[in-house]
Amino acid sequence: MAGKYYEQLEAGQIFEHEIRKTVTESENVWFCGATFNAAQIHVDAEYCRQTEFGRPLFNSIFTLGLVIGLSVQDTTLGTTVANLGMTEVRFPQPVFAGDTLRAVTTVVEKRPSESRPGQGVVTFRHQGFNQRGEEVCVCLRQALMLRTPQP
Repeated sequence: MAGKYYEQLEAGQIFEHEIRKTVTESENVWFCGATFNAAQIHVDAEYCRQTEFGRPLFNSIFTLGLVIGLSVQDTTLGTTVANLGMTEVRFPQPVFAGDTLRAVTTVVEKRPSESRPGQGVVTFRHQGFNQRGEEVCVCLRQALMLRTPQP
């Protein structure tokens, strides 16, 4: 199992995820279509030429999903039961087609589940960075995690 069980995660633990992803224009257009987000700032290059950015911005929800997705292999693959929530979500810098994103995850805190003895709640801080090292996404994610199975 690639993911970590509740007992294998400690507050302050940092994961610098090795997998990176270069995002493409077609991914942004597909995601906006799949989520019915037709905002011009994401899909209309001519409109965007007149904005301060000069080109389409990546959909921020795609960015959030990608940053969390980049973390799964090292942290929660096969050991997460459910996402309980995401808070303090911010996008300090825009993402554009051609940017290469990487993620860093910090275990913020953990506690045993009060209602589920075989599980625990872990709060992760996920941060996404572009190829210039600029933070493009950050959030706190609360996840219900499996505890190590007992024989």
